[in-house]
Amino acid sequence: MSKPRVVILGAGFAGLTAAKAIGHDADVTVVDRHNYQTFLPLLYQVATASLAADHVAYPIRGALRKSGAKFRMGSPISVDHKNKTVKLDSSEVIAFDHLVVAMGSATADFGVPGVEEHALGMKNIHEALQIRSEIMRRFEDLCRFEDNTRLSVVLVGGGPTGVEMSGALAELVRGPLESDNFNAAKHIDIYLVEAGPRLLPMFDDDLSERTKKDLESLGVKVLLNTQVKEVAHRKIHFADGTSIPSEITVWAAGVKGVDELSLLNLPLAGNRIKTDATLQVSHYPHIWAIGDNAAVIGANGRPLPMVAPAAMQQGRFVADQIRRIKSGAALKEFKYTDKGSMATIGRHKAVVQVKRLKLRGPIAWFAWLFLHVLYLLGGRNRIGTIADWMWNYFTFDRGNRHIMDSL
Repeated sequence: MSKPRVVILGAGFAGLTAAKAIGHDADVTVVDRHNYQTFLPLLYQVATASLAADHVAYPIRGALRKSGAKFRMGSPISVDHKNKTVKLDSSEVIAFDHLVVAMGSATADFGVPGVEEHALGMKNIHEALQIRSEIMRRFEDLCRFEDNTRLSVVLVGGGPTGVEMSGALAELVRGPLESDNFNAAKHIDIYLVEAGPRLLPMFDDDLSERTKKDLESLGVKVLLNTQVKEVAHRKIHFADGTSIPSEITVWAAGVKGVDELSLLNLPLAGNRIKTDATLQVSHYPHIWAIGDNAAVIGANGRPLPMVAPAAMQQGRFVADQIRRIKSGAALKEFKYTDKGSMATIGRHKAVVQVKRLKLRGPIAWFAWLFLHVLYLLGGRNRIGTIADWMWNYFTFDRGNRHIMDSL
C-alpha cells in the first residue's frame, strides 16, 4: 500500500511534532514561510537582551533531517478542495491526501484603536529585535539628558508573556542599564496593564498575588482592572478616562489565528478553524487543524488554550489519526491533558502550578529553566542559551544590548 501524501502547513510546535510523528509512515511535506522554527516561549528574552536571537531559532530542515519529511519554504495562497492540492506563493502546487493546518497565531488587538499603528507585538524574532532596539535607542536618548525626562515602557496583558517580559525588563533596567548610566536608568518607568482583576488568570489566586508582589518588588507598576481604550502616539488612554505616557507600548494582550487562514476556504469559528472532536475540519474529513488554528472545545466547554503543550499533543494525535485511517481503524476523539502552567518573574522568582501542586520562588525558577532548555531544538541552541543565562546570572550583565533593527 502506498504511503498517504500529507502536507503540513506550518512548522511551529504543532506542525513539527506532527511531521516527526508521521514522517516514516507517510509522504510528508512541511510548508512554512520561514526556513527556521522560532522557540516562542523565550522570545521575550531576546527582546530584553537576555538571549541572542539565533539561540531561539532552529533550521526546519535540521529538525526534519531524520524524520523522512520534506520541506518547502513558502506560504499557501489557495487550496483546491476538489483536486486536493495546495498552491504556494512560489507558484508550486502540492498534492495531498491529508492537509494539516498548523500555521500558528498572530497578535490579537481586540479592535482597540491604535494598536497596529503605535504598539509592538512579539510573535517573531523581527518584532523581538525591534522591541530591544527601541528600548536601547530610547535609553541612549536618556543618556543625553541631565533633566527629569522620563521613558515609559508599557506592557499590555497580564498573561505569561506580559508578566515574564515586564520582570525581565525590570531586571535589565535595575542591572546592566543602571551600571551603564545610573541617572538614565532611574528615569525609566515600567507599567504592566491588565484588564482583569489579577495577573496570570490560569493560576490560583495566591500565585497570582505572589506574582504581582514579585513584580512590584522589581519596580514594575502593575495596573489591574484597567481596560485600554486607545493606544495613541506616546500615550495610552483607558476606559475610565485616565491615561499614562507610553513611549514604547508592547501589546501582549492576546493572540488569534493568522490572517492567512481565510485563504484556505475552510469553516471558521472566530479566528480559528472549526473542527470536530477528531481534529478533522468540519465537513472536510481529509483536512485537519491543530495547535493555535484549531477551535477545539475542552472539557470546561471553552476553546483549548493556545499554548505549546496543547499544540504538541494535537500534533502527535493527528499523526496517529492518519495512521488509523490508513489501517482502517476507527478514529478517536482528542482529549487534552493539562500538564500545568509556569511563568518566571525574575531571578529566583517564578510560579508553577500542576493541578494541586504549587511551586514558587527558587525551586519554581529552576524548574522553569530546566524545562525550557529541555524543549529547545538543537544542542547548539541549548548550550548557547545556558551560556547566556550563566553569564547573566553571575555577572548581573547582559551582553546582547545591541541596536540591530533596520534603522
